[in-house]
Amino acid sequence: MGINLFRVLMTWLKPVLPSLSERAEAFLQSELSWDGIAQPLLNHSVAPFKALYGRIEMAKVEALIEASKEDAAAASQPAVSGPLADAPIGDTITIDDFAKVDMRVALIEQAELVEGSDKLLRLQLDLGGEKRQIFSGIRAAYPDPSVLVGKMTIIVANLAPRKMRFGVSEGMVLSAGSGGSDLFVLSVDSGAQPGMPVK
Repeated sequence: MGINLFRVLMTWLKPVLPSLSERAEAFLQSELSWDGIAQPLLNHSVAPFKALYGRIEMAKVEALIEASKEDAAAASQPAVSGPLADAPIGDTITIDDFAKVDMRVALIEQAELVEGSDKLLRLQLDLGGEKRQIFSGIRAAYPDPSVLVGKMTIIVANLAPRKMRFGVSEGMVLSAGSGGSDLFVLSVDSGAQPGMPVK
C-alpha cells in the first residue's frame, strides 16, 4: 500500500519534479501516468531501493535560511548606479591623514605632449611664484593640450617628486573621471590665486 501511495504521489509531482520522477520510475520499474493512477501495482517487482534524495542536515537548512536573509537585505538596498558603482568610496581616513595632503591652486602656464609617451602630458605650473613641472596621464582626455593653458587647477603640492625617463614630476594634478578619455581636470572658482591652499 505504501509503495502504491508513493506511486500516486510521484505521478502528481511528475510535472514539477521531472528528474525525481525519473528516479522513481526506475525504482518502480513502471512509467508514471495519469491513466495508471487508478490501477494499483499488484504482484509487481520493483528495483532494489536507492535513496532518491540525500538527507538534509539541519545545519544546511539553517545556512540556507541565513543566506536568504542576506539576499533579502541586499535586495532591499537601493541599486547603486553612476560613478559610485564603478569607483566605490575608499577606506575611511582620519582628519590627521587628510591634513597631511597639501593641495594648492596652480595656474597651468604650459601644456605639451610628451614625445615617446601615449599617456602623458608635460605641464608647467605657477604655484604662486614657485614653478612646478608635472607629468600627468591625461593625454587621452586632452589630445590638444593647449586647451589647458591658462586654466586654474588644483594639485597635490607635497607629493614626493618622481623621477621619470622624461624628467622629474613634482606633484599631481587632480582630475575626475574613470580614466582614459573620461578625465576632467579640476578647476577652481574665480578669485582663487596660484598658491592658495585648498581646505
